[in-house]
Order: sequence, then structure tokens, then C-alpha cells
Amino acid sequence: MWLKWWEKISGDGWKIHHYYQYFGSKRVPKAWWRKLLITWVLGWTIVSLWIFCYMRLQATEKRKETLASMCDERARMLQDQFNVSMNHIQAMSIMISTFHHGKNPSAIDQRTFARYTERTAFERPITSGVAYAVRVLHSEREQFEKQQGWTIKRMDTLEQNPVHEDDYAPEALEPSPIQEEYAPVIFAQDTISHVVSLDMLSGKEDRENVLRARESGKGVLTAPLRLVKTNRLGVILTFAVYKADLPSNVTLNERIQATDGYLGGVFDIESLVEKLLQQLASKQTIIVNVYDTTNDLHPISMYGSNVSDDGLQHVSTLNFGDPFRKHEMHCRFKQRPPWHWLAITTSIGILVIALLVGYIFHATVNRIAKVEDDCHKMMELKKRAEAADVAKSQFLATVSHEIRTPMNGVLGMLDMLMDTDLDVTQQDYVRTAQASGKALVSLINEVLDQAKIEAGRLELEAVRFDLRAILDDILSLFSGKSQEKGVELAVYISDRVPEMLIGDPGRFRQIITNLMGNSIKFTEKGHIFVTVHLVEEVIGSIGFEMESPSKNTLSGFPVADRRCSWEGFKTLSGEGSTCPLSLSSSDLINLIVSVEDTGVGIPLEAQSCIFTPFMQGMMALVVDPRPVRAKVSRYHIQRLGIHVEVVSDFNQVLSSINSGKTVTNMVLVEQEIWDKDSVISAHFINNLEKVDCGMPPKLFLLSSSISPSRTRAATSSDHTPPIVMKPLRASMLAASLQRAMGVGGKGKPRTGEISGLSVCNLLLGRKILIVDDNNVNLKVAAGALKKYGADVVCADSGKKAISLLQPPHHFDACFMDIQMPEMDGFEATRTIREVECSINNLIQSGEVSVEAYDNISKWHVPILAMTADVIQATHEKSIRCGMDGYVSKPFEAQQLYREVSRHFQSA
Repeated sequence: MWLKWWEKISGDGWKIHHYYQYFGSKRVPKAWWRKLLITWVLGWTIVSLWIFCYMRLQATEKRKETLASMCDERARMLQDQFNVSMNHIQAMSIMISTFHHGKNPSAIDQRTFARYTERTAFERPITSGVAYAVRVLHSEREQFEKQQGWTIKRMDTLEQNPVHEDDYAPEALEPSPIQEEYAPVIFAQDTISHVVSLDMLSGKEDRENVLRARESGKGVLTAPLRLVKTNRLGVILTFAVYKADLPSNVTLNERIQATDGYLGGVFDIESLVEKLLQQLASKQTIIVNVYDTTNDLHPISMYGSNVSDDGLQHVSTLNFGDPFRKHEMHCRFKQRPPWHWLAITTSIGILVIALLVGYIFHATVNRIAKVEDDCHKMMELKKRAEAADVAKSQFLATVSHEIRTPMNGVLGMLDMLMDTDLDVTQQDYVRTAQASGKALVSLINEVLDQAKIEAGRLELEAVRFDLRAILDDILSLFSGKSQEKGVELAVYISDRVPEMLIGDPGRFRQIITNLMGNSIKFTEKGHIFVTVHLVEEVIGSIGFEMESPSKNTLSGFPVADRRCSWEGFKTLSGEGSTCPLSLSSSDLINLIVSVEDTGVGIPLEAQSCIFTPFMQGMMALVVDPRPVRAKVSRYHIQRLGIHVEVVSDFNQVLSSINSGKTVTNMVLVEQEIWDKDSVISAHFINNLEKVDCGMPPKLFLLSSSISPSRTRAATSSDHTPPIVMKPLRASMLAASLQRAMGVGGKGKPRTGEISGLSVCNLLLGRKILIVDDNNVNLKVAAGALKKYGADVVCADSGKKAISLLQPPHHFDACFMDIQMPEMDGFEATRTIREVECSINNLIQSGEVSVEAYDNISKWHVPILAMTADVIQATHEKSIRCGMDGYVSKPFEAQQLYREVSRHFQSA
């Protein structure tokens, strides 16, 4: 277009066309020409813009200076005149103190005060009137009113219901309410004589002003208010009148007691500022606004309008003598700034330059068009890739949901099976099946995590978890493999490690499971020893650990030098680290998880377990010559609340029992000691049965594996003690000891759980509704909650849930499945919340009685979502629709109890 226009006005279009073809040919590199064009255009553009901005800035700065000078001049004059009026008012307060309170009888009455203030009004050019209010105590009120011939009137009625000037009638005002003291006006200038007999302490703004004036001893201002009778905007300046000159160190109470009255000057801001500005006529008029900015967030306009055509503004500070109140004067020009013709001329020159090089834009546009085409293609490919990624994520979420639903039934039934009467072997099988099922669920979570990582939305949890319980489950997975290989597998956790931690148990379980799997894979003989300590604990004991001989290990096989291992942990103590860990924080726990094995040298990490004590006051002896292995055995037995002592041979056992110092309830012998000499072992059994200590202690063997021959010997011989399988776990150890010692029974507590008796009462008296269209899920959830003593009601649809949760009802909580036919959990929850909100509004408005709804004024039943869909969006959607919590499938009894108990005050 530019080329055609230029050809018409110049007639030399062929030259331009020739140059275009030349410059567009391959003989001139396109990149070089593009850079030259950009440099040329940008250079002239920057120069023109700089000239435009510079000239405009100069004019704007000059305009700002003019506005600032005019605004500051007006502010200074208003402030000076206000200070003059304030000084005269203060002088009048001294006069009243001298000639009214200082003389008896008084030399001032209303007539004298009115004549004096009228004749001296020229000294207070911006004051509308002056009035004096005397301080009257309640005990003096009756005598004061008789003396004055009128009653003290209240002012707050006028503040709440302003009246027009023609309708103002002082005699119709109500008497001031009874209070400790009053401040009735007794003298007033004729312009405001209508305020005589009004109690200043009965008005909100006036009362605050009066109290601040007598406490500070200085003049104080009110906030802008509507004046009585005139109903115009103004402020009141108040001075306290004291009985005598007060010392500089006077106390606040002394200042209050010395107060005789209060002298106030009334300023009609709107009319007075207008008069002042009329005296300052100028060729260029400005708009003035006066604000009370005591509250920065909500300034009060005292004069002027906010309409202005010019955005330029200057703010001048006004100081009226009251440090508590802040005032500002805002000034703007009425007229818009003139056009910047020089800048406009420069812009036109830039356009002329653009015309001279306009033919280049044609090639540029073509290039841009090609780039845009390529960009559209790339965007299309990007959309396809994003659609494929969304489809993959949706597929993973769907598969996860379909797998989690049957897994919920499997794990739930296994959990209920654990509450039945099972022997040790059966319990071991069920626990292994549970651990395998949890591993499958963990695998599903890993698949979902992969999708979250690709989407950049993977987040770490921060929930309470039992570290020892997690390692119990992990240990169950690898115990069979370790027994097949004949590898000693053991765990030891320091007592200083807290029982409950806050973190991401799923990620922790995932890491430890992988490392334990590698350890089992690469260790063919010897042992795998997992230890967990606090960092500061390891730092304090590393010297002792280094001194132990290489043979003094769990299995007797040598292990790596601990000095070399410690070099890798030094950063945790802050040595050689740019970001050392803080060990003094009260809520931060730093752990070292160490795995010692006799394999090919792969480093590992793991943790172990804890069990609720159930055998307090019992005593056990452990027979084991290896200190490390004996330490592990003692640790796991002590977790059950049993006192443990370690001896190295049978003779020490008999000596300890015969000493009679303590009653020994059980003796646990390492299989290695038992198999050394069968004659000594049989002799030990005979001597143990003959000890004179009442009931002989129970005898157990600690064994890592049971061979077929040993099994036959155990079944055919009455002298073979019961065998406790290693690696030691709190649950299996407890089951073996309970069965042999005759304690415990059905419903044995499991890892990390509370005893069965207390469990049955945790939700006693709680009525809980479970909504799910899957019968297996209903059975699993109902069984889990009934175990805690809850009264459970089941429903298979959202419509039934709405009917059952119609107030008044007696349900304490509800577990709601999200995906159901006809009506899903989201819609059902929204409907329930709407019904509750409607009934709550009716109760609050009094349309219905609270007795009709069981004396509950606010209905809100806790609703917890149940779903196999574990993505974050589903959780957020459940919260938005009114749900109070979230439970993912497959769930466990503890998970259901923990979530629902958070909403019970008495839990």
C-alpha cells in the first residue's frame, strides 16, 4: 500500500520497484538487511520518543511546580488563619478562668460573653462561633439547673436526627441522660446561641473531643461533622479551662480533677474555605479539596468536590495544632494541559521516515505471515500433544479407580479376618497378604505419581504416621525371602526416635521397600541389620561404635569399616555443608537410617516397628553370646512392656532364677546355643523344671528358619520348646507369647493399634451413615466402624442419603461415595447442605422453633468423601461442594476412625 501511494505521488515507481527486487534478491543476505532495517527504524523511533518525552516532561514539571506553589500558598494561609483563631480561643479560655471561675461573683454572664465575642470576631476570621461549657457533676446537676433556670439537654438526639434550621426548637429537646458528669453550654456567641443548655458529653464527637482536651491540656479537633441547626459540615476546636496553673509534672487524674469547663470554637469549613479562596484570585484557577486523613483508609472530605479534568494533583499538609488529627489539602488544575505541538511535529517526522522505508514493510509482512503459519502449525502440534497427555492421565486415573475398588474389598476383608481367632501361622499368612495388597496399591500410586510428575503437580504429604508400623509391614514382605536364603534379618530403632512423625509415609515406604529389595537380592549369607537413630545420638556414640571389633556383628560375619561410613553422614552435622541441618528446632526430627549387610556392598536404608505394650510387669531372660544380636532381641521384647536381661549361657540363667531377686516369666534361647549340645540342652530343661520359684518360666527358641527334621522333632518330642521365628516383629512375637503364656485372646491388637477393649468404645454411641452403591464396600466400611463401637446405617444411593439426613436426624457423620448412579456424591452433598442452610435460616429468623429440631440451632453433619479416585482435583471438588474430609480407597479401619473422629468434640 505504501509503495502504490508513493508511486502515484512521485511517478518514479519503477525505481522503487527495482530497488525492492534488488534488495529482495539472494545477493543481499536477508538477515543482514533485517538487522539494518530494525536498527534504522528503532534508532529514529527512540530519538523521536526521547524528544517527545523530554519536552512533555519539561512542561509537566513546570506545571507541577506552579500547582505546588499555589496549593502550598493556600494551605499556608488557611493554616495561619486557623492558628490565629486558635490562639485567640486559647486566650479566651484564660480569660474565662480568670474572670468567671477566679472571681466570686463572676464577672462574665451570657450577655457579656456574647457582646465580647461578637466585637472580637474579626480576630477569628475563620471561626463561626465560640461557646463555653462548664463541668457539672451529677451531684450538682439539680442545683445547677435551678440556678440557670433551664434543664441540661442531650445532644445525641440531634446527631442521630439532624433538623433543618427553621425546625430547630431547643425547648423540645430531651433532658440529658443520667451520667457521672455533664458539660452544658452556659455561654455562647450569638451566631451559635442555640447550643446553650446542650450537654457536650452526650454527643459522640463532642464527648471524645472534651475528654481528649482535658487529658492533653492542648487544643483538640473533632472529625468533620454536621453542625447543630445549620446542618453544615464543620469541626470544633476545644480547650480545657483549669482552676489554676498546673505544674509540668501534673498527673492525668490531677489534670481531670482541676478541669472547670471547656471552651470550643466552631469552624464552618465549607463557607470559610470558600471565603479564603476568593481572596486569592488568579488567572489560572485551581480546584481545592480539604480532607481529614486521620484514618488513611477512609479519609473524610471537608471541602470541595472530586470532579476534575486534569490528573495532575498536589498534596499539601495542614497542621491545625492537634497531633491526633491529620489534614491535607489536595489541589488540581481545572483546565487540561495544552497540546505539546513540538512532540506532535516530531511524531509526524517519524511517520515521514517510515514512508521513505515503507517498501521494506512488505517483505517484513510476508516474513511475519510465514512465521505465523509455522506458529499455527506448532500450536496445533502442541494441542495434540497436550490432548494425548490428558487422555493418558485420564486413562491412568480410570484404571486406578477400577483396580482400587476390588482392592478395597480384598484389604477390608483381610482386615476383618485379622479380628478373628487365628493361630500364629494363619496370622502370618494374613499379614503377608495384607502387605502384598498394600504393595499393589503402592504400585498403583506410583503409576499415578508418574502422571503427576509429568504434569508438574506432584506434592509431598504432611500427615502423622507410625514409622515403626511402616517398617513392620516392609519386614513382612522380605521375611520369607530371608528365611529361604538363611540370612539373618533384624531391625533396631533407638528409643529416642518419636513414635509418631509428620511426613509422607507413602514416599518413605516406597524408598525403603526398594532399598530392602536390593539388600535381599545381593546378600547371600550373613545378616541384614537395619538401625534408626537420631542424628545427634549417632554423633555422640560414633566413637563407641568404631571401637567394636569387626567380628562383633549380628551374625558374626565381618562388615564394612564404620569410619568410612561415617564420612558420608558428616554433612548432617553441618561439617562441610553449605546448608547444615538445624538440630535445635523443636519440631524438626533428623534421622539416620542405616543398613548394615554382608552382601556385595550396596548401601541401604530401612526402618522398623513398634507395638503397644500388653505384658507390663513380666520378666524375660535372653540367652545369646553375641552382644549385637542380643541387643536386637532385647529391643523387640521390651517393646511389649517386658523387662529383659541378657545372659550368655545356661548357667547364668539358672543362677539368675535361683537368686530369687526377681521372678522370671520366660526364657528365650538362641537356636545357635540350643543346637550346640543336645545333652546340655536337655539337662537345662530338667534343671529349669526343678527350680524352687513357684511356676517355672516358659522356654522359647529364637530361630531364623525351621528345617523339616526340626519340625518332626518338635512334634514328636515334649522337650522341644516353642519356636519364635525371626526376624522378630512385635505382632508375631506378641502372638507367640500370648498363646504360650495364656494371655490375650481373640481380637489381638496389631501394629500401631490400640487394645481391643478400648477400641470397641472409641465410637460408642456414634451413629454413622455409609452411602455406597457397592455392597462389598458397604460391608468393609461398616465392619471397620462397628469394630470401634459405632452404630452404622447403610444406604446404596444418594437419594436415600438425602432422605435419611433430613433434619431432624440422629446421625453424627456420613461417609459418602462420590461415583454413584442416578445421583453422585457431589450432587447429594450439595442438596444436603442446601437443606441444612435453609433450616438454619428459618431457625435464626424465628419462623420455626428450635425445639422442633431437637434444640439444635445450627445443623451441619460431617460428610466425608469415599472414592478410589485419588487425584488432587477430586479432593478439591469435594471440598467445594460442601464435604468436610476425604478418604481414599482401599481404606483401613484406622483411617476411617481417624477421619471421622476429627469432627467429634468428645473423641
